Amino acid sequence: MNAYMVMILLPKELSVDFIALIPSQRAKIDELMDQGKILQYALAIDRSTLWVTVSANSETIAKTIISSFPLIDYMKPKFFELAFQSSISTELPKIIMN
Repeated sequence: MNAYMVMILLPKELSVDFIALIPSQRAKIDELMDQGKILQYALAIDRSTLWVTVSANSETIAKTIISSFPLIDYMKPKFFELAFQSSISTELPKIIMN
């Protein structure tokens, strides 16, 4: 599995339509993270740029994942294949019931 860093430029002015789609965007990100397709998702403090680390077999699949975002019509993504990607987990471990 390859990793891709996707830098996404967002509009300077956020329209009412954009803001209305934010809950759907967050739900989609949560779903893709649960599936292991998105490894990291970060937003700049000025809300101008998103950085998304995508796990995919090809750039085409990474583009398909990003194109599923509800806010894609407002985004300008640029893809970078990574040589490697490592991070520490910020989530609580999943509970396994034996």
